[in-house]
Amino acid sequence: MNSRRAWLVFGVGVFAYMISVMQRTTLGVAGVDAAERFDSSAALLSTLAVVQLIVYAGLQIPVGILIDRVGPKWLITVGCAFMVVGQLVLSIAPDIPTAVLGRIFVGAGDAAVFISVMRLVNSWFSGRIVPQLSQWVGNIGQLGQVLSALPFAWILHGFGWTPAFSVAAAASFCALVLSAAFLKNRPPGAPGDGRVASMGEAIRMLAPTLRRPGTQLGFWSHFVSQSSGTVFTIFWGFPFLVSAVGLDRPAAAAFLVVIVVSGMIAGPILGILSARFPLRRSNLVLGITASLGLVWAAVLLWPGIPPIWLIAVLTITLGIGGPGSLIGFDFARSFNPARSLGSANGVVNVGGFMASFVMLFLIGLILDVQFDSGLSTTLYSMDAFRLAFAVQYLVVGTGVYFLLRARRHTRRRLQEDEGISVAPLWVALAGKWSRRRR
Repeated sequence: MNSRRAWLVFGVGVFAYMISVMQRTTLGVAGVDAAERFDSSAALLSTLAVVQLIVYAGLQIPVGILIDRVGPKWLITVGCAFMVVGQLVLSIAPDIPTAVLGRIFVGAGDAAVFISVMRLVNSWFSGRIVPQLSQWVGNIGQLGQVLSALPFAWILHGFGWTPAFSVAAAASFCALVLSAAFLKNRPPGAPGDGRVASMGEAIRMLAPTLRRPGTQLGFWSHFVSQSSGTVFTIFWGFPFLVSAVGLDRPAAAAFLVVIVVSGMIAGPILGILSARFPLRRSNLVLGITASLGLVWAAVLLWPGIPPIWLIAVLTITLGIGGPGSLIGFDFARSFNPARSLGSANGVVNVGGFMASFVMLFLIGLILDVQFDSGLSTTLYSMDAFRLAFAVQYLVVGTGVYFLLRARRHTRRRLQEDEGISVAPLWVALAGKWSRRRR
């Protein structure tokens, strides 16, 4: 493997993913402006984000199958082209239906990028560096949120809606050109081409992939740890910080950047821990999920407006959830053959975004119900958000139940197939302490 070429492929792939994250999160920064531009209710506005995520999640498995058949390069390139079209449509959209069409294109393009980049990492690198690089894909990619929170927001508020989304489209065009020019599916000289022989074979491999407990464990790990941060950054975080907490727009954008910085710090640590303790990865996911639940409880139960320090703790914790969700892809890599890894990653990636679009829609619906019934005098008040954001506990709680179930089945399969017994963490710690005592 040519190491220079491997790092070039990694860099271009991560750049394409960073730009796709930027396209994904531009609407969140423009949420307040969208409400003014389209003069719509909270539920109707949330439809923009919900449709985007439905398209994204719905295409993950088909895209994964295509990766196994045609390779990741052209999926990344075509995905960037779709995002160019989507942002251009949104830039001139006069109404909600046209804006929804634009977000459908953005969601379709975004759907092709991330799992394709993850496939490139597994094709060009091997060994213990893979989970660490997977974390770096997520970490560097999340800089796209910084691009939407700072330069995009500056253009939006300084020059207007159409110039801002046109510049976003131009960024995707740059990623398209670089991907077409420099990406390659596999290293030169690698045995085979890493692809299945036919589309029929790729589709037939999906059923065994879905049945593997390790794939299911990855799905539910992504479901519980990624969704809260996605809902916050894609749409509802900015209105919450501006309208409910009372921050000005630059301060709200800065807190969205805090989420990114927190993830970039936590990601490498989680990557090292995942590589060193592969049998304890689900404990990391559960610990992150529990932390999110505790911090959200503190924010929602705080009397009055939560203090700035608590909002900072919330955004830091949300940032950790992003790289925590990438552990789900490490489960997919560990329990699936390389030839079906594209579809396995697609299955895992559905998890967090399925939870996200359910939350996005329910939050908008609950906000509207409170306002229409007179329970809230302001559509985006703190009291209205308390009840709306509480829906996360129902969605994530369901995911935790299925995660624990999938973990039990995965450990049973390890015991049956490889003779590996995974004792509960407290048993392992007690045994280690006992050995030290002796």
